[in-house]
Amino acid sequence: MADSAAHFDIDMSQGTLKLVPWGDWRARFLGALDDDLRDFADDSIGRDLVIDMSHVDRLDTVGAMMLQRTMHCCANRGAASQFTGANDAQAALLAQVEGHLQPCHVEMAHGNPFLAVVNRLGKGVADAYYAALEVMSFVGRTLSTAGRVLVQPQKMRWTSTVYHMEEAGLNAMPIIGLMSFLIGAVVAYMGAKILSMFNADIFTVELVGISVLREFGVLLSAILIAGRSGSAFTAQIGSMKIREEIDAMRVLGLDPMEVLVLPRVIALVIMLPILALIAAVLGVVGGGLVAATAMDISPALFVARFQETIVINHFWAGLIKAPFFAFVIAIIGCFQGMEVEGSAESLGQRTTLSVVQSLFLVIVIDAFFAMFYLEIDF
Repeated sequence: MADSAAHFDIDMSQGTLKLVPWGDWRARFLGALDDDLRDFADDSIGRDLVIDMSHVDRLDTVGAMMLQRTMHCCANRGAASQFTGANDAQAALLAQVEGHLQPCHVEMAHGNPFLAVVNRLGKGVADAYYAALEVMSFVGRTLSTAGRVLVQPQKMRWTSTVYHMEEAGLNAMPIIGLMSFLIGAVVAYMGAKILSMFNADIFTVELVGISVLREFGVLLSAILIAGRSGSAFTAQIGSMKIREEIDAMRVLGLDPMEVLVLPRVIALVIMLPILALIAAVLGVVGGGLVAATAMDISPALFVARFQETIVINHFWAGLIKAPFFAFVIAIIGCFQGMEVEGSAESLGQRTTLSVVQSLFLVIVIDAFFAMFYLEIDF
């Protein structure tokens, strides 16, 4: 009986609730017994209890704690509650653990805050590195799919491409046009306030023309498209991923990169330069309207000054950036959609990441172009 499995019996034959533990009551044998012993303790609350130790072969601290916890599970145990049949060693161990039944208070670990910041920074850098590798891999797959479709044009999804050109581009024209018009007006108004202090109001034309054509027109269009269409790409593809529609495509022999990703990329690359052109025109119109109303610069003078001082390079400097912005926004939106896992929480997180990463990369690419234009004097 020395190595018999631990168990217990309940004896009520003599009118007293008696718990009779049997066998080896050491820690390694008690894992499966803990739940049953807790259930018994809950059922016996408020009643006198006798624990007969005469059939316990071995007992360690864990076993003694479990038996004492059962004995003291309720403060209403009367004088009749007791341990019986315990030898001297068992009785001493039960007495020793009796004063340690309350759970210990575990204090929160307080690490070095500087090391915590460095650790978090390092983890962020590592995550960014692996995320960049995954995005570059996705870019490669997209380009290889585009090459395959270029060789076999019959695989091109023209209907889907035109649909996304309308959804991501044409339907975004009103909001982009309005925002560009207001930005042009704000730039002209700020220029009027500052330049009037130096009697140089006429230079507002150059301020509006250069800033809107080179930067604000295309950059504002890209930012609005990233928030509007890039997030929509993520939500659409992510919802299909949750509903397992992408898996169904693969079962049918369809390539999701060819069906879902490539039409969106092509549609955005085509439409964003058009949106940037419209944004630039309306931004200049907004600036001209403020110049006419707040600075007494007539529309004829504004146009004449604009033609005289603004060279076509400023227009091309802004428009050249649009396809790069569009490619990045579409790639990030589709990539994050493909990374959605099977939950609405994952869809929300990926949609947020899509907007944040798209905006970050748009600003990075814009800064790169600014330095590049500076070096080539463009």
